Amino acid sequence: MATRLSEAQLDQLRSVDSPTIANAIEHFQVRDDTLGFTGYTIKCMFPDLGVMCGYAVTALADASTPGPRRGREHTMRMWEAVAESPKPAILVMKDVGPRPTHSCHFGDVMCNTARALGAIGLVTDGGVRDLKEVRDMNFHYFAKGAVVSHGTATFLDAQVPVEIDGVWIKPGDLLHGDANGLVVIPEEIADKVYDQVMKVRESEGKMIHWLNSPEFSVQALRKRYGL
Repeated sequence: MATRLSEAQLDQLRSVDSPTIANAIEHFQVRDDTLGFTGYTIKCMFPDLGVMCGYAVTALADASTPGPRRGREHTMRMWEAVAESPKPAILVMKDVGPRPTHSCHFGDVMCNTARALGAIGLVTDGGVRDLKEVRDMNFHYFAKGAVVSHGTATFLDAQVPVEIDGVWIKPGDLLHGDANGLVVIPEEIADKVYDQVMKVRESEGKMIHWLNSPEFSVQALRKRYGL
């Protein structure tokens, strides 16, 4: 079992925007700077909700294969995993159906179930629905977009590594997302990220102050870059 942050540490991370978290992670050089975050195809559906921060519970899902829905055993495995997960939990659903633009795995009933078990949000490369109802529950959606019907929504597996928009997410991974997107916080530095955030803010603040000062010029910028 991975080391979990205290509630106070999670509160610190919730007080920070996701781009600053991403900047802080880069200083530890634990992964390439091009990895660990989703691109613009995964949209924050409710940017006004602010920061989402919690632990991943993963699932494979298919809502676009024609025919009847399949068994509920994997659905129950997913819900049991949410119940057993460190909190807050975030569901991460990988769509594996043949028509991903017509997939939809989550609406208000699923949201109520997830919330009752301690989840605060969903990340998926599929679709979502019941936007007003889910937003009113302060439940985060990160998805490709809205789809009106749930189709043949079926869960095929739970608590396996999944790939969302080029990012591999494992059960228990710490996720941080807001209006700017989603980033995975590496476990080995999770308890150090906030301190680095403070350094990033200080450094960026000084840079922005200088950029808006009379001392700034193209020549001064070239010198600052060591050119």
